[in-house]
Amino acid sequence: MPNTQYTLLDEPLWPLMNKFYRAHQSSMKAVRDAQLWVARREEIVAALCLRPVADGHWLTGLFVAPRCREQGIAAALIAEAVKDLEEPVWLFCHPDLRGFYERRGFMFDPPLPYAMAERLSRYARSKPMIAMGLQPG
Repeated sequence: MPNTQYTLLDEPLWPLMNKFYRAHQSSMKAVRDAQLWVARREEIVAALCLRPVADGHWLTGLFVAPRCREQGIAAALIAEAVKDLEEPVWLFCHPDLRGFYERRGFMFDPPLPYAMAERLSRYARSKPMIAMGLQPG
C-alpha cells in the first residue's frame, strides 16, 4: 500500500483542496476560517476542514477519493486532525454514517451549542442529517 501522509495544509496551498473536491465532483469546499487537513499519496487523496465554532470545532468536508476508500484513510485523517484538540468536535452526517463515526469515538446526538443546533435544524430540513460529537481526552 502506498505511503500516506496526514498533514495540516499550509495556507498558500489551500486552493489545492478545492481543486481536489472539484476533481471528484464534490460539492464540498475548503473554508478560510478553518484548519484544512489532507491525506496525500503524492497528490491529495482525502481532505477535511476543522472550523472553530462556539467552544469547540466543527468537522466538515470529509471526502476520500473513491479509489482510496476502504483503506482506513478517513479514520487516520480524523485521528490526526483531532489528536491535539482539547475542545469538543461536532459533525453532521447522514444517518447511514453513524456507525463509521461511532467507531472513531464520536457519540450520537451530543449536546450542541446553540449555533450548531440551529445549523443542524436548517440542514435537516432538506436532507436526513444527524449530529455526532467527540469529547477529546
